[in-house]
Amino acid sequence: MYVITGVSKGLGKAIVEQLLDAEESVIGIGRTNSIEHKNYQFIECDLSVKNAVHSLSLDLMDEEVVLINNAGIIGDINRLSQQESLDLNTIMQVNTIAPMELAHKLYSQTTNKQEFSLINISSGAANKSIPSWGAYCASKAALNMLTESFYLEEVELGNHPTVMAISPGVIDTDMQVNIRSTSEKNFSAVQNFIAMKEGNDLFSPKEAARRLLNLINLPFKKQVFHDLRTVIP
Repeated sequence: MYVITGVSKGLGKAIVEQLLDAEESVIGIGRTNSIEHKNYQFIECDLSVKNAVHSLSLDLMDEEVVLINNAGIIGDINRLSQQESLDLNTIMQVNTIAPMELAHKLYSQTTNKQEFSLINISSGAANKSIPSWGAYCASKAALNMLTESFYLEEVELGNHPTVMAISPGVIDTDMQVNIRSTSEKNFSAVQNFIAMKEGNDLFSPKEAARRLLNLINLPFKKQVFHDLRTVIP
């Protein structure tokens, strides 16, 4: 059973579609849904709402679970000192807190811990501070540390789940449209992202989903951090 967040569009929707094409069973979690399939169950949930994960009802019937925490937001693209109201709480809730709350919720239901896979979608921004992306960078850096800590803690307990934090590269999604439409006054690096789009240097959601699924279907070699740009197509 695959459980995937952020399935409304972009990478999350592409992952769901490819899994369903392979006749896998999928639970999708998001705010809206446009997918109908006999193997698909959609659960409406706004992960920006505190305690939303706690109210979710997920009966996994003690089977193998692959959780892909894909949902994420970039927030206000602007310098922290120039934001009218900091959106740090919302960004941390969606990008960091909700993914680990969901992992905790599902992992506690899993009897055979070796049959649990946690796949957190991270970002290259977790390892490099980008002006005007402060909260986003911080949320992904925190997600990376929590992901690795979770893995190391379970190894200490003698458990062997598959745990990965995957940087997907730059994907041609609505988030990128938002980034490219930001004024250079607020985001000094905007021209770099415009150039990537004009140079066809972006992954399509379909290609990124294909690489991600290829990666997580390989035997787990105890490596937590991955970059899809280095995954063989």
